[in-house]
Amino acid sequence: MKNLAPKVTDILNSDLDVLVYSGDKDFICNWRGGEAWTLGTEWPHQADFANTTYVDWKMEDGTVAGELREFKNFKFLRVHDAGHMVPMN
Repeated sequence: MKNLAPKVTDILNSDLDVLVYSGDKDFICNWRGGEAWTLGTEWPHQADFANTTYVDWKMEDGTVAGELREFKNFKFLRVHDAGHMVPMN
């Protein structure tokens, strides 16, 4: 295995937007694991990101489709009723 966490830190520090998303029905790469590694990512705003609460992520019609945590250019999205292939769900 190769640790790519330093690459994510480099991207965050360059002010590029980073979105990590997980379906809450994915049993292969569960959303709790995605949440854990985003919270553990070392960057200058790590504590701020961790202290940010989730907000509803809504579709255009107002339907709540997930929960989003974001601070500055880092976002973690839990997508409701989606599996391993989130874009297809």
